[in-house]
Amino acid sequence: AFQESEIKLLTVEIERLKNFGCLGVSPSLEGLRDENAKLKYRLNFLRKSLQEERSKTAKSMININSCLQEIFGAAIQAAYPDLENPPLVVTPSQQPKFGDYQCNSAMGITQILLKTKEQKVSPREIAEKISKNIPANECIKKVEIAGPGFINVHLRKDFVSKQLSSLLVNGVQPPTVGKKKKVVVDFSSPNIAKEMHVGHLRSTIIGESMCRLFEFAGYDVLRLNHLGDWGTQFGMLIAHLQDKFPDYLTVSPPIGDLQAFYKESKRRFDTEEEFKKRAYQCVVLLQSKNPDFIKAWELICDVSRKEFQKIYNCLDITLIERGESFYHEMMKDIVKEFEDKGFVQVDDGRKIVFVPGFPVPLTIMKSDGGYTYDTSDLAALKHRLCEEKADILIYVVDSGQSVHLQTVFAAGQMIGWYDPKVTRVAHAAFGVVLGEDKKKFKTRSGDTVRLIDLLEEGLKRAMDKLKDKERDKVLTAEELKAAQTSVAFGCIKYADLSHNRLNDYVFSFDKMLDDRGNTAAYLLYAFTRIRAIARLANIDEQMLRKAAREEVLILDHEKEWKLGKCIMRFPEILQKILEDLLLHTLCDYLYELATTFTEFYDNCYCVEKDRQSGQIVKVNMWRLLLCEATATIMAKGFDILGIKPVQRM
Repeated sequence: AFQESEIKLLTVEIERLKNFGCLGVSPSLEGLRDENAKLKYRLNFLRKSLQEERSKTAKSMININSCLQEIFGAAIQAAYPDLENPPLVVTPSQQPKFGDYQCNSAMGITQILLKTKEQKVSPREIAEKISKNIPANECIKKVEIAGPGFINVHLRKDFVSKQLSSLLVNGVQPPTVGKKKKVVVDFSSPNIAKEMHVGHLRSTIIGESMCRLFEFAGYDVLRLNHLGDWGTQFGMLIAHLQDKFPDYLTVSPPIGDLQAFYKESKRRFDTEEEFKKRAYQCVVLLQSKNPDFIKAWELICDVSRKEFQKIYNCLDITLIERGESFYHEMMKDIVKEFEDKGFVQVDDGRKIVFVPGFPVPLTIMKSDGGYTYDTSDLAALKHRLCEEKADILIYVVDSGQSVHLQTVFAAGQMIGWYDPKVTRVAHAAFGVVLGEDKKKFKTRSGDTVRLIDLLEEGLKRAMDKLKDKERDKVLTAEELKAAQTSVAFGCIKYADLSHNRLNDYVFSFDKMLDDRGNTAAYLLYAFTRIRAIARLANIDEQMLRKAAREEVLILDHEKEWKLGKCIMRFPEILQKILEDLLLHTLCDYLYELATTFTEFYDNCYCVEKDRQSGQIVKVNMWRLLLCEATATIMAKGFDILGIKPVQRM
């Protein structure tokens, strides 16, 4: 039987390989080997376990930054075993002369030694000690110490080449994430009986992209649409429906323009006292589940649902509807739970809950016995945590709701629904969409811009752009239509996602359809050009697959090396976004990849032709494979962003 310490060692080593997949045998294992002959069997067993894990993770793309962090973490531990949580800083180098990556931990360790042990040691001396303790590994060619104590890391070209070959053979496989976690994402969330407007655009696009990223990374994702489908506004809508379409129970009412219908009922509610009283009675009857009033409510919801779905179809959005009405029956239990735990105070008939650190209390019951948004949001939070068992819960909601959501999260924590050290509950806030005048984006008449109008305008502008470029003369009608929708919706999504979501952003069709600079138009054109290189050289997919298995990717030219390293940064980019939920990092990376590819293509011949005849005289297959690897990463990046590229544009 294994001793407890040996089991612990075995578990740690297997987990380490599972996460990073690239370390050689660590010093602790070598120590085991030398201890005595009896441990040989156990060591072989450990090696076999490691090999099994290696085969599982062999297809995954390696996160080189994580690999290097693991290596330097081990080196720092060996050099300074008494230091608790020493700083571990590994970043890509900004200039080739400083190597490929840098470890900048020495300066931080200098400060810690001075504060905790009163030892004055120069960062350069610490960097040298760390460098001497770097364990055996397959990715570092050499390290150099520069300046006050930066450790410049030079990667092995054969290591990067091998990883690129694996990418080409296995496709873009995500790095392993360990235990499969449940992620719940709350996004889009329009209100029934109101049209989706430009304000819903950001939540819908950002939320969809976050879901795609977590799904790609191997998480179990639940995409929730928290519709505003319950509340007092339904009283006036139902009362107006009864007046306008008295036979609504037997004949489906032809409500064409729900927005106009809502405005009519609101005007009557504000000006007709008798109508207002009846509207309140309708609310009571709806909440008491009167069948006729439930039917009226369902009819109104269905009209909205169909309108929302048109937009979701355009933007390729997938959601599960779970509106406020879903949580209605849970709300009385929420109030009781807060009462039973002594958190409720009564203020002028209202039941309120003060949360430490937040000046404004939550109102969980109104003086008339009705519930509020606070109650439904608490019910939704509890259901997602306790019934759905979410490990990660993300609310993609505008910044204006920040204080409200933080108060709700803190209340959930206070009552014991979750521990933030175990469960991550995050508000992925975003700024507003501005017009080109830097004011809130509105129509000329001052109305909010309808989202469906915006999408139709995008389609029109994309077609105009394609015709300006005379694409209608070289593409079939079907190809032109595909290019139009790809450009229109791709540009609208990318314009949003390429900005830091925390900031407001200016909506400009002219900028987003520009095929120069960091835009979807530029990236989509770049992608189709890259995909065309092999096709124009008469190299088909089967030939590329065969070459990927047999050819060694040569990275001798500086532009080949730069492109190869850029391609391999994809997993670390995704890891960063999983942590901070800032998708513009992926857009910046795709733009960098496209411009790095252009540098490579301008300097390295992929296909060599006779200058007189134009006949192909030589195909440099390893360079075509670099083209293919670039396109493969771009395609996966587009997929995460919800952008559909086309083969011909």
